[in-house]
Amino acid sequence: MQIVLKAENITVKFGGVIAVNNISLSLEHGKILGLIGPNGAGKSTLFNAITGFAPMSAGKVTIFDEDITSQPAYIRTRLGMGRTFQTERPYEELTVLENVLVAAFLNHSKKNDAEKISLKVLEKVGLLDRANQLSSDLNLARLRRLELAKALALEPKILFLDEIMAGLNPPALKEMINLIQGLTSTGISIVMVEHIMEAIIQLSDHVIVLASGNKIAEGSAIDVINDSQVIDAYLGTD
Repeated sequence: MQIVLKAENITVKFGGVIAVNNISLSLEHGKILGLIGPNGAGKSTLFNAITGFAPMSAGKVTIFDEDITSQPAYIRTRLGMGRTFQTERPYEELTVLENVLVAAFLNHSKKNDAEKISLKVLEKVGLLDRANQLSSDLNLARLRRLELAKALALEPKILFLDEIMAGLNPPALKEMINLIQGLTSTGISIVMVEHIMEAIIQLSDHVIVLASGNKIAEGSAIDVINDSQVIDAYLGTD
């Protein structure tokens, strides 16, 4: 199986604080890697370092065997990375379609081409009927799908999802899980930071657990949730 992403010995320091300590991971084509751990574990910092939004103190990142360690976030995006953010960031004065167009223009300079991609993505995430609605009028579940649509409009080969299911009610959560499962069938590989264990168990092919900036366990979802160190550090005995 092709390795599409490799992060080696990633360390991130903020002053004297080591937020991520010598973490390595790899992602196979069409697979989902889950990152879990308690708040402050270093998940989002590692996520940001790999995607170019946080400076690394040490380590190396490659995608498709190309070293991108020194490349800024926009170059990583052009090379095949797309990501969502924990906090939704729509352009509230723009429509849903216009929000997605902003992302699509990165790879398509002609409006017709960008619009074609955007409409296709909106259909995929179930927002086509909201295309001409202002993004400021969307509820949380639809805002999360808009965030996903913007990332997909970049036509990523590797998609980074940062707690995209937080706060969703059970029906919306089920819809999002099904949507993400469908993305891997199109060949997209996914790295997912998530606290919702139902989603991690159903979606992840491999899971890495962080605590205090260190990797404390990795393996299948079932293996890690039964690991005593993970239970103590994150899940709790209940």
